[in-house]
Amino acid sequence: MKNLNKFIILTGPSGVGKGTVIKELLDKYKNIWLSISATTRAPRNGEKEGENYYFLSEKRFKEMIEKNLFLEWAQFAGNYYGTPLSSVNAKIEDGYIVLLEIEVEGAKQVKCRYPEAISIFLLPPSHEELERRIRGRGTEKEESINKRLIRSSYEIEKSKEFDFSVVNHNVDETTKKIIKIINP
Repeated sequence: MKNLNKFIILTGPSGVGKGTVIKELLDKYKNIWLSISATTRAPRNGEKEGENYYFLSEKRFKEMIEKNLFLEWAQFAGNYYGTPLSSVNAKIEDGYIVLLEIEVEGAKQVKCRYPEAISIFLLPPSHEELERRIRGRGTEKEESINKRLIRSSYEIEKSKEFDFSVVNHNVDETTKKIIKIINP
């Protein structure tokens, strides 16, 4: 893969605002492409092939693993998830900045394989603010919230392993900081 300085890894704990920041980046900068993951799980209502995910059979996914066709992959909750190398390569060759939103372990896999890629960890202003954001969604039960908060402590500790850390106080400011990192 060429132009790895145009290959961006973005991660952070649940509730930090990754989705909001990514939407802002994609709306403002047409030369950024958000990679699409492959999965073996069934499509959810409204999800579209090639837009939300590439939906693959378990057999096909395993064949791709054997052929080393993923940037990273993992098995979670009985399904496989991964980032197909072909689509990322194609977008980089077309001149796009490729943005990969993945969790900490996947980010580590990609960074080991492509150390030139830029890794950015999105941090919350505080643990209390992170909890407020997660609870504010109103979409999860207490048990799930607690699991996410416990996991966030582990993930935030891992932020030291990333090239850059950006505190998400405000979406506009955070977006500007990320753009400065991508295009110094």
